[in-house]
Amino acid sequence: ANPARGEARVADTVLRPTFAALVAAEDELGPLFALVERAASGQLRLVEIATLFWHCRIDTDLDRDAFNQRLVEQGLAKATPALKIILGQILAGQ
Repeated sequence: ANPARGEARVADTVLRPTFAALVAAEDELGPLFALVERAASGQLRLVEIATLFWHCRIDTDLDRDAFNQRLVEQGLAKATPALKIILGQILAGQ
């Protein structure tokens, strides 16, 4: 993962929050600013995190169930740094 490009790594997968990826996530999750607000207040749900990551992933060889399983096996504590990077990119841009 290249932090200079806003990338993060989670569940052995590189995440890149491109415009297309964020639009796809927003289509499924609703407004991204509301997502960021929920995250800031500790109200973000696991399904929202997994969905945001799913749409930002570069590795398209995994199916969604396999990706979600990797995410759960890794644990939320290890996913938190990647979430922080992606949410930061939503707010700040590249």
